[in-house]
Amino acid sequence: MPGLRYQLYHEEKAKGGIALTMFGGSSIISPDSPPSFGQLDTSTDRVIPYFNEFAERIHAHGAGLICQLTHVGRRTHWQSGYWLPVVAPSPIREPAHRSFPKMLEPADISRIIQDFGEAASRCQQGDLDGCEILVSGHLIGQFWTPLINKRHDHYGGSLDNRLRFGLEVLTEIRRRVGQEFIVGIRFSVDDMAEGGIQYDEALEITQRHVDSGLVDYLNIVCGNNWANDGLAYTIPNMSFPIAPYLMLASGVRQNANIPIIHAGRIPDLSSADFAIREGHVDLVGMTRSHIADPHIVRKLEQGEENLIRTCVGANYCIDRIYAGAAAYCIQNPSTGREAQLPHLVTLSKKPGKRIIVIGGGPAGLEAARVSRARGHNVTLCEAAGKLGGQVRLAARAGWRRDLISIVDWLSAEVERGGCTIKLDTYVEPGQIHTEDWDVVIIATGGLPNINVVEGAQHAVSVWDILSGEVTPGKNILVFDDHGQHQAAAAAEFLAETGAMIEFVTPDRSAFIELGPTNAGIHFRNLYTHSVQFSMNWRLISIQPEHDLLLAKLRNEYSKTQEVRKVDQIVIEHGTCPNDRLFMDLKDASTNSGEADIGALLKGQPQPWNNSQTGGYQLFRIGDAITSRNIHAAILDARRLCKDL
Repeated sequence: MPGLRYQLYHEEKAKGGIALTMFGGSSIISPDSPPSFGQLDTSTDRVIPYFNEFAERIHAHGAGLICQLTHVGRRTHWQSGYWLPVVAPSPIREPAHRSFPKMLEPADISRIIQDFGEAASRCQQGDLDGCEILVSGHLIGQFWTPLINKRHDHYGGSLDNRLRFGLEVLTEIRRRVGQEFIVGIRFSVDDMAEGGIQYDEALEITQRHVDSGLVDYLNIVCGNNWANDGLAYTIPNMSFPIAPYLMLASGVRQNANIPIIHAGRIPDLSSADFAIREGHVDLVGMTRSHIADPHIVRKLEQGEENLIRTCVGANYCIDRIYAGAAAYCIQNPSTGREAQLPHLVTLSKKPGKRIIVIGGGPAGLEAARVSRARGHNVTLCEAAGKLGGQVRLAARAGWRRDLISIVDWLSAEVERGGCTIKLDTYVEPGQIHTEDWDVVIIATGGLPNINVVEGAQHAVSVWDILSGEVTPGKNILVFDDHGQHQAAAAAEFLAETGAMIEFVTPDRSAFIELGPTNAGIHFRNLYTHSVQFSMNWRLISIQPEHDLLLAKLRNEYSKTQEVRKVDQIVIEHGTCPNDRLFMDLKDASTNSGEADIGALLKGQPQPWNNSQTGGYQLFRIGDAITSRNIHAAILDARRLCKDL
C-alpha cells in the first residue's frame, strides 16, 4: 500500500513545483501478477483509502497524481505472493525472472481484463487524476511482441490479433471510468531485439491507439526489459548520451495527434526545455532527476537554477528497486527518508559552533555543507590539491565520468555557504589541540586494501591504475573480491589499452553487488574487449618469477588450484579506514569519538557536554569508519550534522 513514506516522497516533489507526479510503477492488478520488486497492490479495495489520502496530500500543492497499472505477465516469479502460476501469451520463459509461464486461457484473459477495469476504477474512487497502463515487457506488451506471442488464436499472429488484448483492456477501463478520467499507455517503440517490435511497426501501433479514442496520451520509451542487457538500454545510465531516444519519441509525435510524454535520461532543465520548445514531445518525464532534487521547478522559479542538484545517471536508485530494496539516490540521502531527514537544512537554535571537517570527499563535503547551513563556523581541510576524494578517482573510469558532478555540486555549495576551505593541508593532532574546536569530524576516507593474499606486495590496486601512477601491463589478472564498480572500471580502463585481461572473482558472478542497468554495461564493454571471466576462483598467492608473476588460484568449490603467468596483478578488496588521526584524537575528545547511535537514528542531537568539560566532540563518517559507498558516506554526514 502507498503508505506515509511513499506519500511524503511524492509530496516533496509536489512542494518543489512538479506539475504531475506518477506513482506506483508497475502496480499489480491481479493475484497472478505478484510484486517481484516491491510494487503496489491495486487488486483490492483496501488501496482506495490510501489513494484518497495520497490525492489530498498532492493536490494541496497543485500537482496532478496518476498511478501506473499493469499485469506483469511472465515478468515475475511464482515463488511470491499467492504462489500462483506465472502467466503469459505463450509459455516462453523470461530470462530476467526465470519463471516458466502458463499459457493464458480464454477464462484467464477475460478475468485479467476485468481486473484492469476494477483497478482503474479504484484509482478513480481514490480521487486520482488518471492511470497509466504499462505495456513494455509486461503482459500487454508480451501480446504485442512476436518474440513472445506465438499464439494461433485470435490473440496471436497478425498485428490486429496481437493488439486485441490490450485494446480490450483499454475498452474495459473506459467503460469503468468514463471519458473525463485520464488514461495513458507507456510502451517501447523499439524493442531493440531481433524479431521484436521495430520502429515502423510501433508507429502503426501508435496510430491504431490514437484512432481508437481510448487513450489520452502516449508515454514513449525504448528497449526491452526481459533481459539485463535490454533493461540497461530501457533505463539508460550515465554511459548513454543525454536523451538518447528523444528523436524516436519526436517521430511518434509528428505522426500522432495526441500528447506525447517521453522519459529516458533527460536529467536537466536545459535538455527538457529543448525537447519541449523544439516540439519533440509535450511532456518530459524526469523521475530520477527529481529523486536527486525534488525542488527543481521551485529553484527555477526563484532564479536558483544553479543550485539544482543534477542527476548523474548512476542508476543506484533503479538498481536497488530491481534488487527488491528501497530506492535511494546515490547523492541525496533525504529522498525516501523525508520523515527523518528533511531536504531543507534549518538554522540551529544554537549557531556559531566552531567545526572542523578533515577530508574533502563526499562525506566531508556534505558534513561541511550541512554544518554551515546550520549556522556554524566551518573549516574544511583536504590533504590533496582538489576536493572529491575517491569520487574524483572513480570519475576517471570512462563512462562513469559524470560522477564528478556529485563533487562539483557539493563543492559549489560549500563555497557558496562560506566555509573556509584549506587544500593541500595535512592535519596533525597537535593542530587540533591548539585551537578551540567544538566539533571535529573525521572524513579521511579509506586506503586500498590489497593485503589479502600472500605476496600482495607484488600487486597493485585499482587506485594505482586509475590514478595513472602505475603503467598498465600487457597480460593482466584483475582480482575482484568486492563485487561493485571498482574492479570492473579498472578492467575496462586496462582493456582499452589493448591489454589481455582475465577477470577473476570468488563470487558466482562478476560485479555481484551491482544491479542490471550497471552490470549490463560493464559486461558489454568487457566482452567487447574479449576479457576472460573466471568466476568462483580466489587468488591465494602471488610469487615473482623472472619478469613475470605467478598467480595461484583456488576454486571456491572443488578446492583445486591453478596457476596463471601474468605481468601485472590488480587487486580490489575495498578499503581500510584511514583512521590514524581519529585514533590519536579519541582520548582528548569529550565523547571518546563515539556517536550516540540511539540519538542518531531518532533524529535527535548528539549529547552535548562541551560547555561543562571543555574540549571537542569527535566523530568519523564515511569510509573513515569502514568501506561502503558514496550514498552511505553522504548519509553519515547528513544525519549527523543536521542536528549539530
